[in-house]
Amino acid sequence: MSAIHFYKYQGTGNDFVIIDNRHGVYNDLTEEQVHKFCDRRFGIGADGLMLLNQQEGYDFGMKYYNADGKEGSMCGNGGRCLVAFARKMGVIKEHLHFLAVDGPHEATLKGDDWVNLKMQDVDGVEMGSLYYYLNTGSPHFVKFTEDVQAIDVYEEGRQIRYNDRFAKEGTNVNFVQNTDNGIFVRTYERGVEDETYSCGTGVTAAALMTATEEKDYIVPVQTLGGALEVRFTKTGERSYTNIWLCGPATLVYEGNIKK
Repeated sequence: MSAIHFYKYQGTGNDFVIIDNRHGVYNDLTEEQVHKFCDRRFGIGADGLMLLNQQEGYDFGMKYYNADGKEGSMCGNGGRCLVAFARKMGVIKEHLHFLAVDGPHEATLKGDDWVNLKMQDVDGVEMGSLYYYLNTGSPHFVKFTEDVQAIDVYEEGRQIRYNDRFAKEGTNVNFVQNTDNGIFVRTYERGVEDETYSCGTGVTAAALMTATEEKDYIVPVQTLGGALEVRFTKTGERSYTNIWLCGPATLVYEGNIKK
């Protein structure tokens, strides 16, 4: 096949190339091809690439690649965009169930482009003197700051991501500022190796770290790319359940690219 038909989606500025692979035609995509497609100068340009796969026992399967071409961990905004794409491809149900690299997920859609995605429960948070470290489907370093706009996210995030502890496996790094009614989050993403406009698993991690007592929470989150909402229940000192990442997921355009 000389060309691949693709769709470009974005969720609060976190953008993705999506390919319908339910017939298994693109199982052999190489790391080099994925990297090229995600390149913003020589390809389509995206933070990552996803395949919509057939998955026995589920409505679909999600395969996610980082912009560097390597298969990645869970991507929250990517998952929301893939749900919106699945509906466009005719998977029309009130509740969708799909399998991602970190396990099963469920999702609901509201209107044309609002997707609510259920994330995995979190049980265990490392708490340092100036940071939190937890996994919300991907590993996240969370640091609160007084002025998130003044942070050099690329430089400071890169220093943490490539320090002795994290250099091999990598971590995402989130800088978080409390606002009047929620939080503002900026994220350095591994695999992209730069700041992105939004990171779904990152804002989820940051929102969880705002909880002070065991109860239900709704946390409005502002990112460079727009507004999200994280809903969850804190069930213990370091445990969280019923976690939902909610926000827009929209089609930007579709086209063909040489394979």
